[in-house]
Amino acid sequence: MAIRKPLPEAALLAQLLALREAGASEDDPGLPAMLVSRGDDGQWRPTEAVSLLVDFLKARDAALQAAFDTELAADELRRFQKFARPGQPSPHVVQMRQRQAAARQASNQARQAQLKNAAAFAHMAQLTGPARRGADEVVLDWVHTSGKA
Repeated sequence: MAIRKPLPEAALLAQLLALREAGASEDDPGLPAMLVSRGDDGQWRPTEAVSLLVDFLKARDAALQAAFDTELAADELRRFQKFARPGQPSPHVVQMRQRQAAARQASNQARQAQLKNAAAFAHMAQLTGPARRGADEVVLDWVHTSGKA
């Protein structure tokens, strides 16, 4: 059975969630200045960019999970269709096709949410990338270089 790989940026996501939950911290979280700011009381507070980046990372995790589920459903369907008799498909094969279609639809929705959240973060952070690169790739490059993922 295939095992899904964890989100590569899981440590950053956990750090951002903890920072957002705490609301403020006296210790320097070690994040870029765009994500945290120091208040008048000397406490480090998350900026609005933290919420957008958390939404993007959650959407990325959901997209990776949905892609894994789609691949798993397709593999299972291929295994069963290999031995199927010609003619009317069995109810089990029909059910697997429906499961594959639902997984593909969930994958498309998760990918769309990932792109939407990436565009929102890139716009707020004023990130620009080379032509023909998606906002999600630009944000991921920023996360891997500046976000300390």
